[in-house]
Amino acid sequence: MMNLVLYIHGKGGSASESSHYEKLFPDCKVIGLDYKTFTPWETGKEIHEAVASLKSEYENIILIANSIGAFFSMNANLEGLIQKACFISPVVNMEKLICDMMGWAKVTEAELEEKKIIPTDFGEDLSWDYLCYVRNHPVSWKVPTEILYGAKDNITSLETMTDFARKTGAKLTVMEEGEHWFHTPEQMKFLDEWIKSVF
Repeated sequence: MMNLVLYIHGKGGSASESSHYEKLFPDCKVIGLDYKTFTPWETGKEIHEAVASLKSEYENIILIANSIGAFFSMNANLEGLIQKACFISPVVNMEKLICDMMGWAKVTEAELEEKKIIPTDFGEDLSWDYLCYVRNHPVSWKVPTEILYGAKDNITSLETMTDFARKTGAKLTVMEEGEHWFHTPEQMKFLDEWIKSVF
């Protein structure tokens, strides 16, 4: 049985991004998951079902997940199904991120509870149900994990990322010139070298 590398994209991404990793894993099958839902309870279930199905076909599954794709993966109950995870700019504290966005939008909890969903000027809908879910379902992640983080990430602070790595036993690598979205030639070169170094 072959080994599988499963790629889970971030917001605005697509499963086709998985092709970037094919050259880094020449001895593995590499595929991307094009999930159709966008909440941790729905997408977590979607990812779990996909991985459970793939588990019967592949000896080992390695997960590469980007940004909110990593958050969804951590809500997918994957312990025992995957051997290792590599997270790129993962969202590791969604409650804090939502509260930060509420602050940017000058929305109070009382307003959000009353209106349930509030659109914002920066393109994100604030959802009371989403906030309640992440508060009632704190992330519990026990899969061996490597994290790549850009020091210029504007979504998650280094303090938050370091705290998550410490609590989960994940190994954290920081690129000083990295951003939340790794996309420049220098950032992609760093990402590729990081992938090679952890396998």
